[in-house]
Amino acid sequence: MLQPPLDSKQLWDLAPANFLEASKAVFNWQSQHNPVYHQWVTLNKSTAIPFLPISFFKTQEVFIGNKPSTLFESSGTTQDVKSSHFVQDLQLYEQSFLQCFNLFYGNPNEYCILGLLPSYLERKHSSLVYMVDKLIKESAHPQSGFYLDDFEKLNQVLQDLEKQQKPVWFIGVSFALIDFAMAFPQQLKSTIVIETGGMKGRKEELTRTELHHLLSTQFGVHTIHSEYGMTELLSQAYAVKEGIFKCPPWMKVMIAEEEDPTTIKESGRGVLHIIDLANIYSCSFIATEDIGEVFEDGSFTVLGRLDSSARRGCSLLVV
Repeated sequence: MLQPPLDSKQLWDLAPANFLEASKAVFNWQSQHNPVYHQWVTLNKSTAIPFLPISFFKTQEVFIGNKPSTLFESSGTTQDVKSSHFVQDLQLYEQSFLQCFNLFYGNPNEYCILGLLPSYLERKHSSLVYMVDKLIKESAHPQSGFYLDDFEKLNQVLQDLEKQQKPVWFIGVSFALIDFAMAFPQQLKSTIVIETGGMKGRKEELTRTELHHLLSTQFGVHTIHSEYGMTELLSQAYAVKEGIFKCPPWMKVMIAEEEDPTTIKESGRGVLHIIDLANIYSCSFIATEDIGEVFEDGSFTVLGRLDSSARRGCSLLVV
């Protein structure tokens, strides 16, 4: 395996002042060793770092070195061409989401972790299921686990945990959270509820504000958290209130103008462009198809999707 310019310890300990230098080092390495990205850089002939359109993960095999045996695929619909992300170092992915979890929520073993991800559990190669499964194992709580469609059992588990005042980290796809919340309204005082998007055409589309209002009312919580991740990335951003996402230190979100995608800005409204240095063995510079706003402090919101883009199962909500 080729030696990247940053090891995992350097990634997780990355200081903001060193992010630009680290990004340039990763760019130089990836543009040399990633055949797909090398072609894209050559075609762009730009003095700035070019971002690879996320759609390339649907048509190209984007990786460095020998073809990896681990593959993550996007959810999509039966009509969509799925994105494929070949992962060279699965341990690096685990370290990334565990470090990120620790930054936002603390140690997983402090929680009972519950997953309500029916559409993801019903298919193979889901990076989200892999992440939540690992968090469940790390929590080591006997009631941690996935709940496919057994709402009565899930309700009983939540009630038991509430009586014990045990902290719960409860993540779910939006349509399933709505179904459960409407069937079992309750007052959750020890539970963090995280939505990870995804109506997948099963329900009338809600804005993120409408979804959070519905869930917070039904669950009796002050705020609903959100997770922003995708198959093509190995890092996640979390919003702990009001849909304002924050990134871990090795990830950065920038803005490109819709009319001129080569104009990249630190803040403003436009198309979200992501630098994910954990994507060291594929491509760390991704032009998404999400419209959003990045604020001066680097936090961001997701406002919707580009009109010409395919529907993404994990990011169908708008603000």
